[in-house]
Amino acid sequence: MDLVTALSADSGLLCVVGAGGKKSTLYTLASHLDRAVVTATVRIPIFDDHVREVVVTDSPGETLHRVEEWPVGVVPEQERPDRYRGYDTETVASLRDRTDAPVLVKADGARTRLLKAPNDREPQLPSNADVVVPIASARVVGKPLTEEFVHRPERVASLTGREAGEELRASDVATVLASARGGMKDVPEEATVVPVVNMVDDGELEAVGRDIAERVLASANVSRVVLTRMMADEPVVAVVE
Repeated sequence: MDLVTALSADSGLLCVVGAGGKKSTLYTLASHLDRAVVTATVRIPIFDDHVREVVVTDSPGETLHRVEEWPVGVVPEQERPDRYRGYDTETVASLRDRTDAPVLVKADGARTRLLKAPNDREPQLPSNADVVVPIASARVVGKPLTEEFVHRPERVASLTGREAGEELRASDVATVLASARGGMKDVPEEATVVPVVNMVDDGELEAVGRDIAERVLASANVSRVVLTRMMADEPVVAVVE
């Protein structure tokens, strides 16, 4: 199965949350679609190299009617040399009806960690999101529950019952992905959820990813979990159903 089909990304509003591959998922999807809009409801690093153009605008819906080259990025402001600010959720929600191109949204942050659980203000999901993609890295299994590898480790500890510094297991990653206080937090009722286990870079990590996927399928209302290697030419390693 190709990445666009696996993530149901061929239309509507798709939001990525979690840790371990949100930005690479957005950019890889954009490169696999005929047309796509990349944006965010939170801060996002400069991504001009991953799209044809980034338009800084307070009126993204109007901008999309004038786009000639795809994919395109829309953001409201460059707040620092290395990052853009995101729109409020209502503005991003309005884009769904302003274009027939898929809108791909970074909806929380993780500071390049491999796993995270959201705080009370996260994620920033538009109410009309069609697809939500919670992401975690297979590489976090076997790592200690510390800030080096986990964003908001105290919240992951609360979800999993692990102590700070304790080794993370596949069951812990699955718990975070499947939890209403983790990867499923604030998902709109009508949205499709497609969890992703990323950084499945070899056979050993594929076995880890499949273990995580089976546990997620057993405990969450999802139809599939996608194992990916986003830096590869063919990013889908497996679809576990």
